[in-house]
Order: sequence, then structure tokens, then C-alpha cells
Amino acid sequence: MDVETVSRRGWGAVFVALFAALLVSFGGVQAAFAQWGTTPLPSIGAPAPEFELPDQSGQVRRLADFRGKWVVLYFYPRDFTAGCTIEARRFQQDLPKFQALGAEIVGVSADSVDSHRRFCLAEGLQFLLLSDPQGTVSRAYGSWMGDMALRNTFLIDPDGILRAIYPIVNPYRHSAEVLAQLQELTKKG
Repeated sequence: MDVETVSRRGWGAVFVALFAALLVSFGGVQAAFAQWGTTPLPSIGAPAPEFELPDQSGQVRRLADFRGKWVVLYFYPRDFTAGCTIEARRFQQDLPKFQALGAEIVGVSADSVDSHRRFCLAEGLQFLLLSDPQGTVSRAYGSWMGDMALRNTFLIDPDGILRAIYPIVNPYRHSAEVLAQLQELTKKG
């Protein structure tokens, strides 16, 4: 790029363009962003890491509580933020379809039980949100960076085995993507 282009676009735009090119050249954007967490992602086909966290009502929930059901375990950065609200609304909108396939939706973030309660009330959410303020479970799923969860999702089968991992998601269409894959997996048996 020449000096005139840089001054027209600004250094921020130049940095973003160079960073994007670098990511694409090293195996794609999704693969690069997937490794931003402080721990590696678990493997598809492996048992899902166990968890024990309080939900929005303060009741402790464990992965074992969901045996016999599919679990859509999604991690997100913060309650009441734009992307997280859109993602939660989409899961709520599709909740009856997930339930018809024998699946539970469970969200996890570092927010407090009280914040989750307020978020559920404000958005009419009828699925569980788990509070992981220390990031213990988020780390076990490779979904922790700094002081918050990354936006990752894990599809866990009724036996507790990881069947799909979504390391980077678009909040607007993510629920539909997970639902389509769940429909595929349940047809296969």
C-alpha cells in the first residue's frame, strides 16, 4: 500500500486488512480464531468435560443431569450485550424445535447468577444459563480468554459424547446451524 492509501483509509483499516490476510494465509480465519482461548478445545468423539455450575435460579446443574438428552452447550461473553442477546433470542425462538428432538439448550458465561436471572427475565429465556465466574468450565471446553467466555458451542449426545464443535459462531444464524446439524445427527440414530 502506498502512503496516500494509508492516509485515506487510516491505520486501523490497514491493520485490519493485514491481520485478515495473515489469518487467511495461515489456514483460515476460523482455525486461527478457534485457538484464542487459553486452553485447547476438546475433541469430537471424546466424552464432554463434566461440569457443575449454578443456573439462573441458583440450582447447581451437572452434565450428568442431562444423560439421555442432547445438549447444546453454548458459551458466550456477557449478558445484555448485542451479540449475546441476539444469540439467546435465536435459541429461544428455536427452543421448541430443539426440544422436539430431545435437546436441551444450556448457556454458559462468567456472569453472576443474578445477572443471568435478570437476563432471562428481560429476554423471556426459558432455558438454562450457567454462571462460571472463575472460568473453570469454560477453560475445560477451551472457551476462556481473559475474564470471559469465548463464543463457542458444543453439541453433546445423550451419552455425553461431543458430536460437534462450533469454535466461532455468527449469533444471527447460529441457532439454525446447530438445529440443522442436530436434525442430521438424530436421523442417523
